[in-house]
Amino acid sequence: MAMATRAVLAVPARVESLASSGLQSIPKEYVRLEAERESIGDVFNEAKREDGPQVPVIDVKGIVSDDKFEREKCREELKKAAMEWGVMHLVNHGIPDEILSRVKEAGKGFFDLPVEEKEKYANDHESGKIAGYGSKLNKSDTGRLEWEDYFFHPIFPEDKCDMSIWPKTPSDYTEAVSEYARQLRALATKVFSALSWCLGLEEGRLEGAVGGMEELIMQMKINYYPKCPQPELALGVEAHTDVSALTFILHNMVPGLQVLYEGKWVTAKCVPDSIILHIGDTIEILSNGKYKSILHRGLVNKEKVRISWAVFCEPPKEKIVLEPLPELVSEAEPACFPPRTFAQHFESKIFKKKQEALSKELGEITFN
Repeated sequence: MAMATRAVLAVPARVESLASSGLQSIPKEYVRLEAERESIGDVFNEAKREDGPQVPVIDVKGIVSDDKFEREKCREELKKAAMEWGVMHLVNHGIPDEILSRVKEAGKGFFDLPVEEKEKYANDHESGKIAGYGSKLNKSDTGRLEWEDYFFHPIFPEDKCDMSIWPKTPSDYTEAVSEYARQLRALATKVFSALSWCLGLEEGRLEGAVGGMEELIMQMKINYYPKCPQPELALGVEAHTDVSALTFILHNMVPGLQVLYEGKWVTAKCVPDSIILHIGDTIEILSNGKYKSILHRGLVNKEKVRISWAVFCEPPKEKIVLEPLPELVSEAEPACFPPRTFAQHFESKIFKKKQEALSKELGEITFN
């Protein structure tokens, strides 16, 4: 009987169920490779550190100011952060605190439901149903599982959203997320415009290149990271760059985001009322590498549940060819990326990571 219990726990249906089962050590499928474990520390201690580089905080209140000096100062700060880091905290972004609080309460409310209730919204990758409640049950790029559950679905434009898969509980979920999506879409336009201007382009150039108001798709992934009995061995999300154009992230003020800056992992602090902005691969490609899509990952801990709300702004999968904008290509600065659709970029990236993971796995088997 005891052996059967251990077999069930080895690969759980949901990480939340595993975390609440009372186990003291995590199954081997979640234990990261030794090279990764060497850099995993206590996230709370890491977040308190004042020495070393810090993820920049950008006040975007003046991003569209009528005052030319204020507007250009704000945009130059955004440009510097996008070129040097590819990630930043946005403050004074214009989205009311009340909206952010409602979105967080709605997301938390869904994950507070019993697992059986959440399973009614379960996705099914094998049948092509990607949206919904899920866990990464297939091993990730490094051959390991990630310590998280999630809820994923498109949120904008509304005519491209299947509202039937949105949670009915809490009752405020649809209204809160819809309003947040509309306001976040307006903020995305401001960011695209500023990033275009900073490259000497027409302000609508980057947004147009990723589909504009009609074709750009915003998809939200609520990441739920349960408490982990051995956080020094696991990752909530393994190291990756986002394939999106831009990614906007809210969180419940529990630290966990780390970015690889100048060869070292830097833990992002929790900045009240901020929205984290990531530059994604799509903008890195269009800018011919001037803007950086930074490698990042998520740590877990044994004390607090962490929840984050990531919204990915993505171009249509097949309609647009992604390549460096011709205005940014010259004999002195040739194109750094080959032309491909968004779908092709995503597939080539997955293939490359699988090959790298296989090499790492073989190396670990050979030498250990």
